[in-house]
Amino acid sequence: MNIGIFTDTYFPQISGVATSIKTLKEALEEQGHNVFIFTTTDPHVEKGAVEANVFRFSSVPFISFTDRRVAFRGFFEATKVAREVKLDIVHTQTEFALGMIGKYVAHQLKIPAIHTYHTMYEDYLHYVLNGHLLRPYHVKQFTNVYLKNMGGVVAPSKRVEALLKRYGVTIPMKIIPTGVDIESINNPVTRDIRQDLGIAPDAPVLLTLSRIAGEKKINHILNVMPEIVDEFPTTQLVIAGDGPDVEILQEQVERLTLEDNVIFAGDVPHEDVGAYYKMANLFVSASDTETQGLTYIEALAAGTKCVVYDTDYTESVFDDSCFGKVFTRPSEMRDEILSYLQDDQGPIPANKLQAKLAQISAKTFGEKVYQFYQEVIENYQEDREEDNND
Repeated sequence: MNIGIFTDTYFPQISGVATSIKTLKEALEEQGHNVFIFTTTDPHVEKGAVEANVFRFSSVPFISFTDRRVAFRGFFEATKVAREVKLDIVHTQTEFALGMIGKYVAHQLKIPAIHTYHTMYEDYLHYVLNGHLLRPYHVKQFTNVYLKNMGGVVAPSKRVEALLKRYGVTIPMKIIPTGVDIESINNPVTRDIRQDLGIAPDAPVLLTLSRIAGEKKINHILNVMPEIVDEFPTTQLVIAGDGPDVEILQEQVERLTLEDNVIFAGDVPHEDVGAYYKMANLFVSASDTETQGLTYIEALAAGTKCVVYDTDYTESVFDDSCFGKVFTRPSEMRDEILSYLQDDQGPIPANKLQAKLAQISAKTFGEKVYQFYQEVIENYQEDREEDNND
């Protein structure tokens, strides 16, 4: 099958969506399919650089998210490329420019299009004129307009499915949690991350890895750190990633006098992500806006236990305390972290970890998405036959 993935964000940009797309691309290619990425230009990719099966279209930084980009041309060029590679299906991963281009291409080629709904936009309205311009009903209208005439939509979690149903979306919908490239996460570690960061080999390390922004609630983790440091004075919190709130969090660290216990590691290259998870005793996330929990499953793939905010997605992942625990209040997060540090329960049992990894693997992810492609193509062909007979 020839598959076209249309996205406004892709490597070398660092984000959960970019990682999810790369994982899907490689999983589908492992099955023998041809996957073509239609995405934006990027200042970190040299103009004219040759990337196998990746087509980039002129773009500019996106308002309020300057580390993300939006294409401003490409409808006809993308259609020409899509015809040449003989796409069988379009899979959009954004509702903006490349998503619109993907829908246009599908219409021109008379092939079905599906969409993955990655972002709970209601959680991000504060980025646009401090929330004074857009309201949740605007998001509902926009979502329904975008999904009109699509062949199906992938929801990465029950939470996303419930939101789309609340919006009144009626097209075929499938819950397919994002998988993780287990082999990539577990590549041989070539760097001593603790040594690079100046952390003692026996120091307890908490890791949070994400975009550094308000919705990730990293400030909640910092707020409980003084109590954790009181009991375990050598504990280090490593904040990995970059974003608009770095300086705000650095000021909070100073107010709490946590300079000796908090490290801002900056952006982590994709090839080093597994090494970061492995050097930590616990992965911690206080974010209540996650739609697919990619960082949780990456941490588990590396064999690292987690303490994360409770969502619909966490129910199926953290069904045994050997993998991690969930919380809804900061005090619960503090207690769960202290519980793990005090008990020192050892690694996740190998048999349980292997069973969990099979459930969250990229292979399983790719198989489920391909099965959905087949269903959507069948429905599309049946609908066209009915239209031709009318």
